[in-house]
Order: sequence, then structure tokens, then C-alpha cells
Amino acid sequence: MKIIKKVQIKQIVTEESKKKLKETFENQKMRLEQECQQLLFEKRKLQNKPGISKQELKQRFQREINKRKEKMEMLDFKIEQLEMLEIGSEIVEKEVEALVEVTEGTHWNNIMNEQAIVIKDGIVIRIDN
Repeated sequence: MKIIKKVQIKQIVTEESKKKLKETFENQKMRLEQECQQLLFEKRKLQNKPGISKQELKQRFQREINKRKEKMEMLDFKIEQLEMLEIGSEIVEKEVEALVEVTEGTHWNNIMNEQAIVIKDGIVIRIDN
């Protein structure tokens, strides 16, 4: 029988990986800023249409803008944390699912032990069991 198990993907921080992560965060932040500008534009466009409650419209758009601003603040925090990370430290990048073979007589604790795949600059350097 096969079961699905979660496996952590860890990344060893290098100058190159720090640079790529920072670029990713900044691109996400820029996209969120563009979405905020688009929402403001849409709000102004809809305010001139009759039959739409201006108060409800303003609240709805402000909620959406606030959601994006919160995400932007979180990205700023991640960028700050990234700057503090030391070269050579390990960070959990994500989790993936792996198929694991289970047969009679298999030690359950061995199967359920936390596993991790460690990556450095896009190359798998270690698999922790």
C-alpha cells in the first residue's frame, strides 16, 4: 500500500538565493501596488454611475485595498527578515507530498519521521530521513 506524506523542502541561504527571494518579494509587492491603483481607478469609474450606493462602493473597494496593503506590509517584513538571515542558514521553502510504500512489518515510526530535502542554489545536496 502507498500513502502520501508531507516532506519539507529546505533551502540553504546563499547570496544568490537571497537575491532571488528579494526580487520575488519586490515583484509581488509591485504587483499588489498596481492592483491597488487599478482598484482606485475602478472605484472612481463606478462612483459616477447612477443606482450604486456610494458608501457601499467605497467600503467594498477600501476592504480590497486594505487586504492588499496588509500583504504588502507582510512582504516588507519578509524582506527585513531576509536581510537578517545569515549565509549558510536553512529556511523552509515549502512542503511537497511524497508517496511512501507501506507493507506489513514496516516500522511506522520510521515512515512518519520528518523528512526533508535540502537544496542549495537549485541543486539537491541532501535528503534527511
